[in-house]
Amino acid sequence: MRRIFSGYAYGPGPRINCWWDETIAAPDWPVLQGEAVADVAIIGGGFTGMSAALHLAESGLSVAVLEAEAPGWGASGRNGGFCCLGGSKLSGGTMRRVFGRSAADTYHAGEEAAVHLVRGLLQSHDIDADTHSNGETQLAHTEKAARRLQAEAGKLRRAGGEPDFLTRDQLAGKGLNGRFHAALTTPVGFALNPRKYLFGLAKAAQNAGARLHQRSAAQSVQQAARGYVIETDQGFLSAPKVIIATNGYSSEDLPGWLAGRYMPAQSTVMVTRPLTQAELDAQGWFSHQMAYDTRNLLHYFRLMPDNRFLFGMRGGLLASPRAEAAIRRKLRQDFEAMFPAWHDAEATHFWSGMVCLSRNLVPFIGPVPERPGMFAGLCYHGNGVAMGSYAGRLLSDLVQGGAPTLPYSPIVQKMSRFPLGRARRMLMPPAYAVLGLMD
Repeated sequence: MRRIFSGYAYGPGPRINCWWDETIAAPDWPVLQGEAVADVAIIGGGFTGMSAALHLAESGLSVAVLEAEAPGWGASGRNGGFCCLGGSKLSGGTMRRVFGRSAADTYHAGEEAAVHLVRGLLQSHDIDADTHSNGETQLAHTEKAARRLQAEAGKLRRAGGEPDFLTRDQLAGKGLNGRFHAALTTPVGFALNPRKYLFGLAKAAQNAGARLHQRSAAQSVQQAARGYVIETDQGFLSAPKVIIATNGYSSEDLPGWLAGRYMPAQSTVMVTRPLTQAELDAQGWFSHQMAYDTRNLLHYFRLMPDNRFLFGMRGGLLASPRAEAAIRRKLRQDFEAMFPAWHDAEATHFWSGMVCLSRNLVPFIGPVPERPGMFAGLCYHGNGVAMGSYAGRLLSDLVQGGAPTLPYSPIVQKMSRFPLGRARRMLMPPAYAVLGLMD
């Protein structure tokens, strides 16, 4: 593998002490050994790969999934658990200007369909993932941001939506008290335990006939007479169709087309001990809404069903023990600044993981150019619960040669390269500096 962060980023260090690991044990999948064949090989056992595996297996195809590490090791087993609208970093207006109204409208319909897809999968496969939150709440960190949220609420109402806009004076009454200037709740989305959701998908995929393999990292993908041969440490998997579902843990050579086309970026999360009623009252925060602020380098947070508080942020640019310690300190400082009444609330768990960006700031879901029978889904910009599940569903339709049954915008069908090749991480510090100044 040829990855662009140091080895520490892909090792155990960043994810040690992940809270989700304590909520459900990992299933025991076999390691791929010897030679195997399948109709479809899927590289990556996260939301995208597992959703694709489930839908393909339910259609009667033989499917084999290769997970490089233990089940739930990657981003799908350690994210914030926000199932919400998102996937792109472009505003609606920018997307319409760049891609046209029809393509943008189809993309946004896809975002909503993605959330409903996850809800449907939870229900149809009886997955208990500790869901809560009625939609998602965005909190303004400045007066200017508050005016923008108010304008956005007006647009949503005129379009037939039902947003809930709160002024600063109304926040405390809704249990959202803090250093915020306004709030806008969009009634689409919910929070969940991502590891429970992922393992529920995996069980459903296995029940449908998919074969799941752990500690079976793809070392190479070679074209063959009848499709592709994937080599792992202990075996070979042959399949006429291949899905690449590796997102922020992708490699420059799996396949070579990916080189320079994705940008991993770190996100760090902490979870507190359960907060007492007195502590909740002191801060004035008793809402279980999942929320995020209006910063470009945003914070995301929620009070979970057991009254632990989850708080996360973007921003880590380096991968080493020292850098990890620094970003965790910064996370804690930001938490105490935003919720000062909880400065004595112990954070019992800290961890980090990779999200994934594209140059054009939208996901990629589709066939890999010049690789017949190969498909990929990645670059969800920190919104992989819904968008990854949706990508897997779309890819299952595309692999079978049919038109996707969910909205499929041309916006997500192209993926350009970043400048600087493997050195493209050099673009991130100045970009983050600008975003920080804007915040």
